[in-house]
Amino acid sequence: QVQLEESGGGLVQAGGSLTLSCLVSGRPLRDYAMAWFRQAPGKEREFVVALSWSGVTHYIDAVEGRFTASRDNAKDMAQLQMNNLKPEDTAVYYCAVTSHHYGPTMAPRGMDAWGKGTLVTVSS
Repeated sequence: QVQLEESGGGLVQAGGSLTLSCLVSGRPLRDYAMAWFRQAPGKEREFVVALSWSGVTHYIDAVEGRFTASRDNAKDMAQLQMNNLKPEDTAVYYCAVTSHHYGPTMAPRGMDAWGKGTLVTVSS
């Protein structure tokens, strides 16, 4: 099936910025709605932002105004620009896609494919 690969994670100080990338292969990205999730140790996987086929975005309140999600279907790539990072943003970040469902809030079980994740660590 479609495969996804995240990159761009790393260690940053609070207030810093980081850009994550998600490369899609196997099938065109244009076939999918998308979402980013994150998961910290000992916590459930958390929805962060959804992107519709048309590029409309919906963010959780915790990242609204700080994160910007985008997609480039021609390049089969999506990006998550993260600004003013906070220690509570520390998590493994995952890119996921679905061809069947879309909504302003996406559930992990509704996604068709996942990347392996990239770790973002924000120091205080």
